[in-house]
Amino acid sequence: MLEEDRLRWRKAADQNETPQEKKSNKLFPKSALLTTWGENLSEDDQREAQALFDKYGYNVFLSDRLPLDRALPDTRDPRCLKKSYPEDLPSIGVVLIYLNEALSIIKRAMRSIIDRTPKHLLKEIILVDDNSSEENLKGDLDMYVKSLEQENPSLAIIRVRNNESYGLSHARASGWRAATADVVAILDAHIEVHELWAEPLLTQIKADRTVVTSPVFDKVNFDDLKVIPYQPASHAFDWALWCMYESFSDQTQFAERKYLGEIGLLDEGMQVYGGENVELGIRVWTCGGSIEVVPCSKIAHIERAHKPYMPDLSEAMKRNALRVAEVWMDEYKHNVNLAWNLPFENHGIDIGDISERKKLRERLNCKPFKWYLENVYPKLDPLTNLVAYGGIRNLDADQCIDQGPVPGHTPIAYNCYYYQPQICYYRSNGELYIGGIKSHKYNDNRCLTDPGGKETEPGLHNCKEAKQKGMGIYWDFTQGKELKNRDTKRCLEIENNLLLIQECSGQRWEIQNIIKAF
Repeated sequence: MLEEDRLRWRKAADQNETPQEKKSNKLFPKSALLTTWGENLSEDDQREAQALFDKYGYNVFLSDRLPLDRALPDTRDPRCLKKSYPEDLPSIGVVLIYLNEALSIIKRAMRSIIDRTPKHLLKEIILVDDNSSEENLKGDLDMYVKSLEQENPSLAIIRVRNNESYGLSHARASGWRAATADVVAILDAHIEVHELWAEPLLTQIKADRTVVTSPVFDKVNFDDLKVIPYQPASHAFDWALWCMYESFSDQTQFAERKYLGEIGLLDEGMQVYGGENVELGIRVWTCGGSIEVVPCSKIAHIERAHKPYMPDLSEAMKRNALRVAEVWMDEYKHNVNLAWNLPFENHGIDIGDISERKKLRERLNCKPFKWYLENVYPKLDPLTNLVAYGGIRNLDADQCIDQGPVPGHTPIAYNCYYYQPQICYYRSNGELYIGGIKSHKYNDNRCLTDPGGKETEPGLHNCKEAKQKGMGIYWDFTQGKELKNRDTKRCLEIENNLLLIQECSGQRWEIQNIIKAF
């Protein structure tokens, strides 16, 4: 029991009350942190916990009170317990990246790595500080590092401090440059490794140096810091290049150090956050390597409620995605523009100098992105029959088609503002989607429908379901002219601010961006 808890119990006893009887007001009823955690915190503790949460995006108040060497539940598949690994494995250097991370979180990450990695394999830990401003990440962390070095004289702990915040890709590359071990593991600093986390990864890399491996990341709740087991899954992406999970293709960061350098390390022209894992995944596969998720290797990773260093990552993500597309995606690069609703040409975003990355691709003799789509990630929809996208404006009523209330199946007419609810996609087969397009073949889009009969209200339904029910999902459209349903021969029109399907009166429509003539 912590000393402050003992004092609280003693004070309660002196006042003839138990701690359970002493209730505090809930100061932050809408706080994500205090929704299910912190029921018996005093008002002062609530204020401290909330302030730390706002600053870091996870429960630092609790982290500061947990043991640095806390036990983790064994979340591996039972079959992993029967596996054995060779003693003669490559050495490993662990790179931990951070920017204003909580001190106790970094300490716990280091403690877990040292305690749960065989000493003959763990050669070094490299701490990469991407220009933190927190004072305790200087002197206090230095003192902790010194104590670890005294306990582990054979372990090198290397400090890399950037003099400005360059972002994830540059920080990871800085860690790689400082490493000397055979294999480099590049991780966020808000992690804890499980027992036998390193051996399965090193075994795969020893068998094939061109394999880049990934463990399975369990989730650590941002509020109570409990470990939630995640099943093995591949790390995939959509056309906006946001990372996502799929049932077994690409998140990485564990590679033979020299091989990672040979294939171009990381794209240091990327800024802040986003797209770097996708870029590395595409590059490894198309340039002769492969990526494997190793189910018996587990690492627990804190899932932040928010990223305090940049609340809105979309601008950095958009720029990085366009950079990846320009270097690696060939004729499919414009699908990234589609996902971000940007014009194909003159999108106005500076993606930086990509000449060296293009030379790298040529030097490595990498396969085209079409090969990647066909052989590595066939679930991604190539969107080759898309002919137009953007807001669709009625030139006579000067209003746009809008997806309307969600959940709901009724599109509406609304003043044009050209954000996501009004973004439409028109395919050469006549399907017209409103409010977004799915990146994957296994997902169904929402089609504009003419229900037929006497119904005058258009619908917005999953295309397959609408087709099965006999709704008209195919539309004939020419830029600047009417929008007519192919089956019913009725038109989509606007009258008195209402979106209707009725006999065609010649109302004209215009879509923002044309891809191909239609």
